[in-house]
Amino acid sequence: MNIPADYIPILIQVAVGFGFVLLCIAGTHFLGPKQKDSSFKKNENFECGIDVEGNARTPFSVKYFLTAILFVLFDVEIVFFYPYAVNLREFGIEGFLAVLTFISVFFIAFVYVWKRGALDWDK
Repeated sequence: MNIPADYIPILIQVAVGFGFVLLCIAGTHFLGPKQKDSSFKKNENFECGIDVEGNARTPFSVKYFLTAILFVLFDVEIVFFYPYAVNLREFGIEGFLAVLTFISVFFIAFVYVWKRGALDWDK
């Protein structure tokens, strides 16, 4: 098997990664507690140190999911501005008009969401 010299560091890194995983698995097996405890407290669900109360199937408000989706939508919009900010001078007037169109579409969407009351928690 003839491996080019450029791939040797990658193979070493993969071998070290697998070795670390195997070492951790073996270490937890040999160094971990040996007793088998099937008590109720050990098998109970744990959520941030708070005791479980009630049914976990209570529905969330749709406002929560709508706010999360709107956050992702407008957050991704900001990510698309980065290449424009880096290459501002190379884009010229065509790039400026393209970004202005991009901003206007999202501004119209923001006004629509605002007018529909999606940002009001009291409704």
